[in-house]
Amino acid sequence: MSTHAKRERLLLADLLETAGPEAPTLCEGWLTRDLAAHVVVRERRPDAAGGILVKQLAPRLERVTAQFLAKPYEELIQLIRTGPPRFSPFALKQVDEMSNTVEFYVHTEDVRRARPDWTPRALDPVFQDALWARLERTARLIGRGLPTGLVLRRPNGQTTVARRGTPVVTVTGEPSELVLFAYGRQGAAKVQADGDADAIARLHESKQLGI
Repeated sequence: MSTHAKRERLLLADLLETAGPEAPTLCEGWLTRDLAAHVVVRERRPDAAGGILVKQLAPRLERVTAQFLAKPYEELIQLIRTGPPRFSPFALKQVDEMSNTVEFYVHTEDVRRARPDWTPRALDPVFQDALWARLERTARLIGRGLPTGLVLRRPNGQTTVARRGTPVVTVTGEPSELVLFAYGRQGAAKVQADGDADAIARLHESKQLGI
């Protein structure tokens, strides 16, 4: 069984540890401490993590997150590194791989690419294919509410439609870069957008990208 999620988890923990608690990230308004607390709450407090998506649960999420933010930063890093408790669904390897591969990859790049001297990582083809497979499954969800049609295309010509409609914008890049673009990191993703200039501008400014 592949272990992309585990590899990205450990890399994220190492990057957070090296950066320290007050370093910037690509997540608007979040420093590294905020990002670390988010990762821990998502895995260890499912009773509160629902607030990420469900507005009615947001107050509970805020309270629980504040509790973790008050913990020593080193403790948060260790909780990320050791992974979820045994009773968590994320402790199952298949669930971890399905749910956390993209999550940890994106957050790893949130830390890496917030630095002024960052360079793209060389990712192996197997990992690129894994990211593409997950992007294909979530493309329509990502594309909801976008102001334009959106097609995502790999350099090898494989495509997936995130949203049908006109005008249409075609965004080309490696799966790893397309994932970042689709998850709201438009400014940091190394992609090529083709289509109507106004539509491209609206897409880059869209707050609908990301899930």
